[in-house]
Amino acid sequence: MKFRYVTIEREYGSGGTQIGRLLAAKAGIPCYGREILEEVSREYGVPVEKIERYEETATNSVLYSLYMLSQAAAGNTDMLSGEGHIHVAEQAVIRRLAANHPAVFLGHCASEALKEYDGVLRVFIRCTDEEAKKNRMIQEYGIPASQADAVRRRFDKKRAAYYYANTARKWDDLGTYDVVLDSGRLEERQCADALGAFWGEG
Repeated sequence: MKFRYVTIEREYGSGGTQIGRLLAAKAGIPCYGREILEEVSREYGVPVEKIERYEETATNSVLYSLYMLSQAAAGNTDMLSGEGHIHVAEQAVIRRLAANHPAVFLGHCASEALKEYDGVLRVFIRCTDEEAKKNRMIQEYGIPASQADAVRRRFDKKRAAYYYANTARKWDDLGTYDVVLDSGRLEERQCADALGAFWGEG
């Protein structure tokens, strides 16, 4: 089966963003990550920094997640919290971008936004080599070595909470993904090449 869309969730420091962008370049399709936030920011006049703060306040409460999902499904956007409104806006942007052409989507619960679409490949990028992950954060992300572990934990916690709040599923439950790649064992380009095979490339 050939896929039109790849949604990538990734551990912080795994190189997942770079893998997604390498894949998009290889397949000749767009890659959307922070661009999703920028589009929401333009449409609603909310600074990207404020959107990121909303994402950080998402809770991993089961009851909250069920409430959010029920309100969004029922179209009761007036009953949603600020975080809920941002999530609904992000999902609408993702679906609109997907309607135009095949694409790679980084984070933002994109697999949930595209769950009714055909040809969606759900990918999780992890890195089991802790030293490689830390080195990537220091060398590529510019994170001071003394802060690397704390920063990684904060971002992974944020991503897990936001994903759970809006899908009621665990972000790191590898059984919910179609493909799981370990950038601690494969280089970034090798990961991108492996995913490129789903477009008949690689």
